[in-house]
This record gives sequence, C-alpha cells and structure tokens, in this order.
Amino acid sequence: MNITQESAADTLTLRLQGELDASSAVGLDDVLSADEVTRFRRVLIDCTNLDYISSAGLGVFISNLQRFQEAGTSLVFFGMQEKVYNVFEILGLDALMTIVDTQDAARAQPLPNA
Repeated sequence: MNITQESAADTLTLRLQGELDASSAVGLDDVLSADEVTRFRRVLIDCTNLDYISSAGLGVFISNLQRFQEAGTSLVFFGMQEKVYNVFEILGLDALMTIVDTQDAARAQPLPNA
C-alpha cells in the first residue's frame, strides 16, 4: 500500500493506493494518529486507487474517528470502488462515516463545530 499526503490550508488529503490490510494498516494508523493531523479541519481520504480493505484497515479509521470528532476535524472518504464501499455498507460504517463520490463533494462537506 502506498499513502501520499497533500495539504492545502485547512485540508489534508491522503491518497491510498493498493490494499489496506493488517500489515499496511500500521502505517496508515501512524499517519492518522499523528498529533499534527488534527490541526487540519478536514481530512479527506482518497479511495480511488484503494483495491481492498480488511477489518484491520477499517479498524484504523474507527479507532481514530472519535479523536477526530473531539478535535473538530472532519473525516471524509471519496472515490470508493464499489467493492470497498460494500465492505463499509455491510458493516454499517456508511452511516457512521461520511462517504461521497468525488473530491469536490468531499471538499464541499460542512465542517464540524470545533
């Protein structure tokens, strides 16, 4: 799995490429749990090139979700392939997390109250 970061103003975009499984989840958790991530008001997760997500990968997002909410940082996923979206949907995470189709739609999501 490859993770690239792009930041602009109050938004951090993480572009995920490949398979998010138990071994690569550790690297993603390191990125998401870094203190400087919550200085951004919005963290966008680009799933366009994410081919697979395991329960360990989902666990990384779930374990960081409350910290983001408490910091007033919005976590938004976009560009999910259908097979990745289905995993979120089956587990009911599509109701817990914000998932949109495009990066423009992700940037248009309202920011949480800090």
